[in-house]
Amino acid sequence: MGKIKGGPVVEMQGDEMTRVIWDLIKEKLILPFVDLEIHFFDLGMENRDATDDQVTVEAANAIKKYNVGIKCATITPDEKRVEEFKLKQMWKSPNGTIRNILGGTVFREAIICKNIPRLVPGWTKSIVIGRHAHGDQYRATDFVVPGAGKVEIKFTPDNGGKPMEFTVFDFKDGGGVAMAMYNTDASIADFAHSSFQFALQKGWPLYLSTKNTILKKYDGRFKDIFQEIYDKQYKAQYDAKGIWYEHRLIDDMVAYAMKSDGGFVWACKNYDGDVQSDSVAQGFGSLGMMTSVLVCPDGKTVEAEAAHGTVTRHYRVHQQGKETSTNPIASIFAWTRGLAHRAKLDKNPELTRFAESLEAVCIETIDVVREDYLNTFEFMDTLAANLKKKLGQS
Repeated sequence: MGKIKGGPVVEMQGDEMTRVIWDLIKEKLILPFVDLEIHFFDLGMENRDATDDQVTVEAANAIKKYNVGIKCATITPDEKRVEEFKLKQMWKSPNGTIRNILGGTVFREAIICKNIPRLVPGWTKSIVIGRHAHGDQYRATDFVVPGAGKVEIKFTPDNGGKPMEFTVFDFKDGGGVAMAMYNTDASIADFAHSSFQFALQKGWPLYLSTKNTILKKYDGRFKDIFQEIYDKQYKAQYDAKGIWYEHRLIDDMVAYAMKSDGGFVWACKNYDGDVQSDSVAQGFGSLGMMTSVLVCPDGKTVEAEAAHGTVTRHYRVHQQGKETSTNPIASIFAWTRGLAHRAKLDKNPELTRFAESLEAVCIETIDVVREDYLNTFEFMDTLAANLKKKLGQS
């Protein structure tokens, strides 16, 4: 059997133990079976430093061009890492840089296996969290109010129109704290399109959660923009698929999620998404079993990666020549989700089958008894052997 024709993908290499695993995945599970046009960028810490982080910008622009990015986990440097790698400066998160260039929304989804215990046992299907990673508290202006006085907020129109002024609070007895935050219609609309597109691709209902009963104007804007876009552009497609979109209050949504069996996409505002994505990940049992996919508003451009870090602790053991048992599944699923999207764009059923087969092999291989447990390298060999069987190769 010849190799499957795969088409163009942007591959981004990463750091530490995930870098080691990444090479193994390519060597044992991808390249023996699929003939890909790979546009390669090394986002390892040393190369980002050597290129003044230009390599990250180039990778993001390549994803724009080819529509599919597949990324290994990378280090986001802190003071310790700056010292360790003797960096020129504390470079920004590569994920943040890529997201700023591409736009879009990050969707996190659990990989469910029978023998990984779930803290919420009722969750038999995955829950996908889409986080609007723009504005709100993360771009707010906050300050300590030093004493008695009035906090006011003012909007001055560029067109010379009448300014809008509001009194936020009149501090009478001592100071306190104050904050002003914002979001934009354009960013909310992009978030809506990414969410509607992703749920449509999954064939799952979409829920948006806000607190519009309290933030009538602010959260009300999210609710109104989503509803308008849904009614005009997506309702007919959703009806045809037998799925739906619904807005819910955040507290109601959290309660619903807990008692549901999963199988939906949950669009969250920035802070809610930050909190709920970790909460849901833990409920499913493991961050090491989470995929992360950045979906652009056009629904055409996608970047897939593992939702975890570079597994530094295991890398230190690996550097000493000792055995590790690092979980490669989320990194493998970065490849499968990227390749599945390539297959969808190119209408390539062979590549779709390959991506589905590799995911199935991962889950089937994990569902083993205790005495079958393997180290990192043995596990990868077992996956490769099982994949050959599933694809009908000897």
